[in-house]
Amino acid sequence: MPPCASSHERSLALIERFLEMMAAERNAASNTLAAYERDLGDYAAHLAARGRHVAQATEEDVRAFAAALSAQGLARSTQARRLSAVRQVHNFLYGEGLAAANPAQHLQAPRKARALPKVLSEEEVRRLFEQLQADIAAARTEKARCRALRLKAMLELLYATGLRVSELIALHENDVDERAQMVRVLGKGNKERMVPLTAQALAALKDYREECATMPGKAGGKGRLRAAPWLFPSSSADSGHMTRQRFAQELKRLAAHAGLSAARVSPHVLRHAFATHLLDHGADLRAVQLMLGHADIATTQIYTHVNMRRLREAVQAHHPLAKAAKGT
Repeated sequence: MPPCASSHERSLALIERFLEMMAAERNAASNTLAAYERDLGDYAAHLAARGRHVAQATEEDVRAFAAALSAQGLARSTQARRLSAVRQVHNFLYGEGLAAANPAQHLQAPRKARALPKVLSEEEVRRLFEQLQADIAAARTEKARCRALRLKAMLELLYATGLRVSELIALHENDVDERAQMVRVLGKGNKERMVPLTAQALAALKDYREECATMPGKAGGKGRLRAAPWLFPSSSADSGHMTRQRFAQELKRLAAHAGLSAARVSPHVLRHAFATHLLDHGADLRAVQLMLGHADIATTQIYTHVNMRRLREAVQAHHPLAKAAKGT
């Protein structure tokens, strides 16, 4: 029998003992065991081609297997799953005294690709604002109108500045400088930054402040919806200001009324929209980084990947040669 065949059979026998342990001691599901068996079968074949079985594997064998997975162009999640199986079988063999060493003890799984942020289109953002205007016009009571104006002011501020929701709700009255058209933000690590405001955001804030300055709150009529020091106070919240949960609820309700999927709309998605739409229109990446309050520009660069993805999709959808290729 060729040495590689003998090595492969020895590996399969040891892998079978590992699978029996997984079933008996860890109550692994049948699908999980089947996946381990497939992944480790590939590993056994890799080792057999190098003249070794799984108990004889070296760190070089393990690294070569990881490199082969990467060279195949497999998804990082697939690579990570297979290498996890390799790590676990070697842990088992070494722990049971079936192997003299653990060659996978330093094995690192490939880092997962960072997920691209969810982003609303400019048209979808426009629909949110149009729905807000309709809600303000349709409000039958002063209280309902005031709450709609507050939501509009918050949404305008969010889309104009890209603030984190925690930064937005914690704004103080004196953080907004109308003359300079700037808002002072206290971000992560208590780092302060100044972010410019759009004319639309300033106008929405002005309407909200003027119409809701003396609106009664919920505290038996004694509280005031517009009470210092918060820009967006709430007498029903322990913090004294609008909570992130409440703002998210109001935003999702608005999205549903505007005919958008509520699951796709959140304060953080609006932050993503702010950054992506700015870059779409030629904004400088460094300037966007400063406005978002990112310590590392690499964090901001994720939005350039969003732009490239959308560009690729546009080419595939509209380029004449791409269309012709689809038709073949």
